[in-house]
Amino acid sequence: MSRVIESLMLPGPVGRLEALLEEPATGNPEHAVLVCHPHPQHGGTMHNKVVYRLARGLRKTGAVVLRFNFRGVNLSEGEYAHGEGELQDAAAALDFLRDRYPHLPYSLAGFSFGSRVILRLGCQESLAPQRLIAVGYPTRWPDLEELYACRREKIFIQSTRDEFGPQDQLNALVAELPEPKSLFWVEAADHFFADALDAFEGLVEELVWEDPLLHDHA
Repeated sequence: MSRVIESLMLPGPVGRLEALLEEPATGNPEHAVLVCHPHPQHGGTMHNKVVYRLARGLRKTGAVVLRFNFRGVNLSEGEYAHGEGELQDAAAALDFLRDRYPHLPYSLAGFSFGSRVILRLGCQESLAPQRLIAVGYPTRWPDLEELYACRREKIFIQSTRDEFGPQDQLNALVAELPEPKSLFWVEAADHFFADALDAFEGLVEELVWEDPLLHDHA
């Protein structure tokens, strides 16, 4: 079976959503992951370097990965909708991914703004994702109420010098969340994992799909 790499236009709540679907380089997909990008009003797209490395690391674990642009970004139709519309966009993209691979377990991953979107979506009672992977979680925004009752497996990956999610704030937040949860730190220069993208991608590939409860990182 040849590897699938597709540029797509998905049906979204207010128009088409530009997307990219990629299967792992070798073998059939073992799981499916939706990946969401940073803030649309601050240059965030599905081609952001952290999002790209996140997606590539996940594909190395055997995942088929769907990245997409939120409404109003590049070729995606619509306008920025203050997180609520973007949550609907992510739900529509997830519906496509699950319909395309109905027999695969699925997870959600996102960077920065995208991490907040996937946590809100994945903690909904109507969904049953295998894991929620929050990269560069911005703690300086108001906390998400959904997190404090969320029993989904939550994995946080953060730069040690993240200016939008400092260590003390994220440590305190994760400590209050229900299990299962895990927190991994990458020694990096800033929110975007400057000078540490290789280490970040390696962590995604090597640690994210292990059982986080076997590791005392939170």
